[in-house]
Amino acid sequence: MSELPSREEAVKLLFEYTSSDSLRRHGLGVEQVMRALARKYGEDEDRWGLTGLLHDFDYEQYPTAEEHPWQGNKILKELGYPKDIREAIMGHASYTGTPRNSLMAKALYSCDELTGFIFAVTYVRPSKSVRDVRVKSVTKKLKDKSFAAKVNRSEVEEGIHELGVDRAEHIQFVISALQEKAAELGLDGPKESAE
Repeated sequence: MSELPSREEAVKLLFEYTSSDSLRRHGLGVEQVMRALARKYGEDEDRWGLTGLLHDFDYEQYPTAEEHPWQGNKILKELGYPKDIREAIMGHASYTGTPRNSLMAKALYSCDELTGFIFAVTYVRPSKSVRDVRVKSVTKKLKDKSFAAKVNRSEVEEGIHELGVDRAEHIQFVISALQEKAAELGLDGPKESAE
């Protein structure tokens, strides 16, 4: 496969391997942020978007460090996904030892855990809307180790450092990117009942 698979094919692959709504939304959220980062850096939005969309597609079926993202990488290789996408996905799991040499790989690492964390912050807002999430509240919650405890804080910080961006600006960038697709991502608060 010389050309990039379509987004439709990638979404189908994500949904085939992932039944959890929250994991599907995480993939869609990271895709959204990666597309925004691609625009910021003048890179290929589709390529970066697919990388974000599929970075955890194998996680539900292969959740251990021995399997994820190794199995996903094998599946993507068989389906003809480009090497740069596969390497970026391997690099998002620091325990694989895959170096993050490309800007795309650094971008994925910088937004993966942070995107998940911002989802968690959104869910505890009274409005349940990402539109009400502020950098200050994200920063404060990051200090609270018991909040969204599964989010690896050191990877959040390391990702920001590797991308070489200002911490507050990057957090705001991710929030803003998620706000663009808040409704589709389930981050726009509860739906009002029609009268």
